[in-house]
Amino acid sequence: MEFNVRQYGAVADGVTNDGPAIQRAVDDCTAAGGGRVLVPAGRYLCGTVKLKDNVELHLEMGAVLLASLNPADIAMTESPDSTVANRSGYFIGAYHVKNIAITGHGEINGQGEKVTVDDDADHGVGECPLNSDGFRPRLTYFEDITNLTVQDVTLANSALWTLHMAGCRHVVVQGVKIFNNPRGANNDGIDPDSCQDVVVSDCIIETGDDAIVVKATKAMTTQYGPMENMVIKGCVLASHDSALKIGTETHGDIRNIVMSDCVVKDCSRGIGILLRDGHVIENVQIHHIVGSVRQYHSANGRSFAPDWWGKGEPMYLSATHRKGSDVAAGTIRNITFDNIQMKAESSTFFRGEADSVIENITVRNADIEYVKMGTQPAGLFDEQPSERNVYPHEIPAFFAKYVKGLTLDNISVHWTEPREAAWTGLLQLEDCSKVRINRVEEI
Repeated sequence: MEFNVRQYGAVADGVTNDGPAIQRAVDDCTAAGGGRVLVPAGRYLCGTVKLKDNVELHLEMGAVLLASLNPADIAMTESPDSTVANRSGYFIGAYHVKNIAITGHGEINGQGEKVTVDDDADHGVGECPLNSDGFRPRLTYFEDITNLTVQDVTLANSALWTLHMAGCRHVVVQGVKIFNNPRGANNDGIDPDSCQDVVVSDCIIETGDDAIVVKATKAMTTQYGPMENMVIKGCVLASHDSALKIGTETHGDIRNIVMSDCVVKDCSRGIGILLRDGHVIENVQIHHIVGSVRQYHSANGRSFAPDWWGKGEPMYLSATHRKGSDVAAGTIRNITFDNIQMKAESSTFFRGEADSVIENITVRNADIEYVKMGTQPAGLFDEQPSERNVYPHEIPAFFAKYVKGLTLDNISVHWTEPREAAWTGLLQLEDCSKVRINRVEEI
């Protein structure tokens, strides 16, 4: 059955709050046993729309749902983070239901440009994170959904996380385009959080914060279990932070993740795995990744979003303590990088701790070219968030510390002129054991 929102009173003038009309269509659709809620072409200003069992929200070409930034129109998230001022609530979402979908070639727009301000914290460079100036709801939020599909739609201008899926099972995200402000803070592209059985494919993501970031937040993993069994493939990813990331929220185990056949466009970090809160990240395969990573200007110590995380590392593993914590970070193990071709400005960086040794890491068939691309000089290691945070360090092609079982096989490193002063040698290995090196050379 089909339920046209225009027949429920939606006027699509971009001014009237059409949220109640769309919600009535959703409610009737689920009451009838399910079907399609049709959104024809037009601009629909809305508050929160809550999807329910067996509902497909279908946005026709030319349909735009515009998020209201009036807190009175936005429902708060039910999870504990709803107490965080100006960083809670959601525009389109659902809780504890099954069989829901968002489809079509229309757009969901968070109007995030209205709640950011350029305070020139980087003195005209135009790269640092923008400051926040207003209420910032998530664009979407889905919690405890079985059978969730998001297909073909464009998600744009999110003020906070864009596609947040928490405790969901049997998830398909396909052909989605995300276009956010490249300097927006906290506007992650896709955030699978303590989910199981997830496929993300054929997406184009341009954003400021991490493009795709897999995590296990404390509230969600406590309720829904580990983050496991996920495939990410065939995506084009641009970000001022990481293209593909796991962590830092690791309050539960994260395992069985495959990332493949992706393009990284000028991100600050290519593939990052960051363990901070205990537990295990294991059984991760990353292969056939191409692109470039570079360093962006910071906000010079401003209290809100002062730095992007990453200084141009193509591959990055980090297991260490959060600042002020003496809890062991946990274990990163069984990670494979294969067929990686990247332009970079900083080291491939693998660092654990004496009480959180990284185990069984393989890099095979990699070609890394060091090229000056950004506005900032090389010479910093970045372990945010941690006690060490950001600090001066020479930049070898590969740096590893506290790694047990490291294999480097068939790797080429190119140093392009003009060569940065901080770019040093090929390998720096400290407190590592069971190291196997084969055909690793500078060209």
